[in-house]
Amino acid sequence: MNTFAGNFTGMSRFFRVLWFSGGLAAVALGTLGMFLPLLPTVPFLLLAVWCFARSSPAWRHKILHHPFIGKPLREWMQYKGIRKSDKIFSIAFLWVSILVSVFLVAVLWLRLLLLAVAAAVTLHLLSFKTIK
Repeated sequence: MNTFAGNFTGMSRFFRVLWFSGGLAAVALGTLGMFLPLLPTVPFLLLAVWCFARSSPAWRHKILHHPFIGKPLREWMQYKGIRKSDKIFSIAFLWVSILVSVFLVAVLWLRLLLLAVAAAVTLHLLSFKTIK
């Protein structure tokens, strides 16, 4: 069974509201992740799709067909990969944000930690399959 497809048979209203609330929270965190370099975007949005698959087909459709975030989510679900242009943009935005933070932070160990985390996130992003 596709875990991103809805199954509403026998589900109580309480659980549908619970899944819907979780989906909204995941969308909020995913949206924050678009602007905060160490908070992931796509995992939260995939979680939202999963939650909405259990609560609201309309909201699931809205996310998967959103003009900005829909295509990367559908590609991840279908190919388990990331487009090269998205990888380049994500890594560039990550490093610009981290370097600005490094220059604003006065504590050496925190600077080094930020750089180490950015390097680890970069390697993690590069480890995903690249799709065209």
